[in-house]
Amino acid sequence: MNRAIVKLSSGYDMPLFGLGTCQIKESDIIYKVIDEALRLGYRLIDTASSYRNEHHIGNALKELLPKHGLKRSDIFITSKLAPKEQGTEPAYAACMQSLQRLQTDYLDLYLIHWPGKQKLKPDDCGNAEARRQSWLSCERLHKEGKVRSIGVSNYTVKHLDEMLGYATICPAVLQVEYHPYLVQKDLLSWCNLHNTHLQAYSSLGRTHLLSDKDVIDVAKRLERKPSQVLLRWGLQQNIGVIPKTQILERLAENAALWDFELTTKDMERLSQLHRNTKFCWDPSGIA
Repeated sequence: MNRAIVKLSSGYDMPLFGLGTCQIKESDIIYKVIDEALRLGYRLIDTASSYRNEHHIGNALKELLPKHGLKRSDIFITSKLAPKEQGTEPAYAACMQSLQRLQTDYLDLYLIHWPGKQKLKPDDCGNAEARRQSWLSCERLHKEGKVRSIGVSNYTVKHLDEMLGYATICPAVLQVEYHPYLVQKDLLSWCNLHNTHLQAYSSLGRTHLLSDKDVIDVAKRLERKPSQVLLRWGLQQNIGVIPKTQILERLAENAALWDFELTTKDMERLSQLHRNTKFCWDPSGIA
């Protein structure tokens, strides 16, 4: 596998391509998926406190890194702060618990998963204060070496602009839903302006885009799978992608992205599919 990397504003390298693990909770499946992923050359694993699989990932890596001749420093681990964990002390404690579950001394990347705090209404101004406190705790974790890079997920431009008023470290990564039906140009522009890397989740639109006729047409011409075309569309914009699957055969399919390119016309055709469709969550109403 071509291990394309991006240099983050923190100074650390992050693979552009990795393994998403949302909704993969069973320990035996986690083990098999990570085993095959490492064999294929995957070097980024994305998890979160709310996925409830960090302990299974930690157990799997303890066995599988030596099996594949790898060290902890050879892989990139991302985890995320859950909405219920927002706040100064809760955020710090939550990260320490993630480290314990993952059986590692540091995280390569730690993200605030959502701009709101659990149990607060979306329009409650307490959300802004909670994420401010959480971010300052993330900065503390970074300065202490427990987290190499810090960032946010599901933030809007409003949330990001607000951060500039209190952050002493600009987010290294913004992870958001991003695919041809949701081309978030305003977020990509903000990231480019502030040296923040945009990483996409739900690159396939929860599989809805796999049946789009334009995606299928491009895939047929290139003799590729629609999923590969959609992932490649992100990579050619220097957007990171972290597709998830529990099917071992699809791990190889998802990773076969480096021996073909989309033409400029292909890229434009796919980008013109934008219809502001969110298949996941909409953070725009969070105060």
